Amino acid sequence: MRRFPWWSLAFPAIGLAELLAPGLVPMPLVAVTLIGVIFAAVRHAETVAQRLGNLLGALVLAVSITVIEAGLIVSMMLGGAEPTVARDSIFAALMIALNGVLGLSLLLGGRRWFEQSFRTSACNAFLAVLIPLAVLTLVLPSHTISAAGPVYSPPQLLFVAVVSLGLYVAFLYVQLVRHRAEFVADHDIAAGADRPGAMAALVAGGLLLLSLICVVLLAKALAPVLEAGVRAADLPLSLVGVAIALLVLMPEGLTALRAAARNNLQAALNLTLGSVLACVGLTIPAVAVVALATGQPLHLGLDAAMTVLLATTFLMLAITLNTGRTTVLEGMVHLSIFAAFVMFSFLP
Repeated sequence: MRRFPWWSLAFPAIGLAELLAPGLVPMPLVAVTLIGVIFAAVRHAETVAQRLGNLLGALVLAVSITVIEAGLIVSMMLGGAEPTVARDSIFAALMIALNGVLGLSLLLGGRRWFEQSFRTSACNAFLAVLIPLAVLTLVLPSHTISAAGPVYSPPQLLFVAVVSLGLYVAFLYVQLVRHRAEFVADHDIAAGADRPGAMAALVAGGLLLLSLICVVLLAKALAPVLEAGVRAADLPLSLVGVAIALLVLMPEGLTALRAAARNNLQAALNLTLGSVLACVGLTIPAVAVVALATGQPLHLGLDAAMTVLLATTFLMLAITLNTGRTTVLEGMVHLSIFAAFVMFSFLP
């Protein structure tokens, strides 16, 4: 039976205790617990992933991250948050993953290994699905006329939700069944290496489920305080979405950075691109269903400045992932785009 780190057991238990005694714990401690439970959830997801193998494991991680993000967004929506919270968090996740995490991965890996290789066919498959999903969900709503503002009408929103889910399912079929070998690097470690036992994976799955429930319910309690703090500091409300994306992507981002440092850039790309693809492909249908069922307003369209940053990101990705090899230069360029995102988030 594999031993779990003490903190991966302690934080879900503390989170459960705080949920059973609402109002007795100060909100700063609730925030610390929430961060710890998110790390615990990803830690247990990694254990399940190691049992299932490289590709299924990456899928478990991506779906777990998406459940956390969708839960945070839905909790805030039901708590009366701004109608832009879903857009802001999804866009922030794109910028953080595709520029921040990817840029750091290329910079650290290139500095240590000079050049790193990966499979262009796999990356092209990610981009072939991610680009139209991002345009459909974040760009097109600002240019439709059926509803006033950067929003979709109910039929349009339902259509985009179905297309998003359908494209993601089609991608999973290609990644896990049809062209599985394209997504595994030649030097990947065999799936059986250091593989946890069935009982350890089962326990980790139960702890993962408990952690995800704690994340959603703790976030629901913390959401009003977070939004009030941003308002009190007179900062742009879009920073609430940035905070959600940072919380969600931090553990998996660190995992991707470690993979790049070990010269396994393909694994880092699978984690980074897979998590952000799941974020768009699964979170949008989830928040769309909630919005349609409850009548909540859902503002998805980006403004002109952020649309330019999104287009620049995808243009640079097409260049970076086109050759099958990367250096520190591409990493620095992506980090520069990420710095621009941070700058214009604080000073729109």
